[in-house]
Amino acid sequence: MSGTDIDGKAIAQTIRNEISEGVKALLVKDGKVPGLAVILVGARRDSQTYVRMKKRACEECGIASFGFDYPETATEDELVAKILELNADPKVHGILVQLPIPAHMSEGRVLNTIDPTKDVDGLHSYNVAALSSTSTHATSTGKLDWSKLSSIPFHIACTPQGCMELLDRSGVVLKGANAVVIGRSNLVGLPVALLLMHRDATVTIVHSKTVDASTIVARADVVVAAVGRAHMVHKDWIKPGAVVIDVGINSVDDPTAKRGYRLVGDVDYANVKEVASQITPVPGGVGPMTIAMLLRNTLNSCSRS
Repeated sequence: MSGTDIDGKAIAQTIRNEISEGVKALLVKDGKVPGLAVILVGARRDSQTYVRMKKRACEECGIASFGFDYPETATEDELVAKILELNADPKVHGILVQLPIPAHMSEGRVLNTIDPTKDVDGLHSYNVAALSSTSTHATSTGKLDWSKLSSIPFHIACTPQGCMELLDRSGVVLKGANAVVIGRSNLVGLPVALLLMHRDATVTIVHSKTVDASTIVARADVVVAAVGRAHMVHKDWIKPGAVVIDVGINSVDDPTAKRGYRLVGDVDYANVKEVASQITPVPGGVGPMTIAMLLRNTLNSCSRS
């Protein structure tokens, strides 16, 4: 048995095409063009690369992009002032602060200055808290349809949202499934666990202090690995037929590669693929979905404005 790749590039392109059509329809209907403002502080090459990718993706989908670059020496107050200005700008429907920001700035204050309705990264405390509400006792009209994430009336973090889209568009049944999330970060582990719970999966979070983690993971129908440790998840951790979503992006030395290194995930892909039914490769799995979800959040924000 050899598992099928979940092609994140192809699925992300499908979603970008959907977004492009949505942008055109919104222009015809309301005369509005979604706008995304991206704030970059410092000169980290990886951050600069991510920002360029986001701007190119905006252009492809017809979303207006506005870039604001600051030196490493910029003050926290400068950033806050710019965010407040963007909050009030009707042309801007999404605001993203590229992380990480310099250590002398308070990430919490900066992110929570963003208007929650424009927080397309889904990291404002309001949006994080909204994701934690199960609405267990809500009436049928008050319940959210978690099978259609674009219908949720607040912003969900992009990478966890992308994981769910990969599962849904690959035909994975989540209701009643035993799901294990490896990692408990605020950016991926916790929100993806909540999203899986909202879809009626039975969810376990495995972390660095978990006893006998491999045994727990081996019971899972769905595994989401998000720890940032190269090839941590081995073949004997995975139940035959399980679906594996690998969020990790790690560089390992490879003298045969042009750059002297190659990118791998948290999962030992080649070996785990022998037992998994479906698996995301790295690169080409979760990564392309993150930007696609950012664009969709921006379109949704414009539609609601």
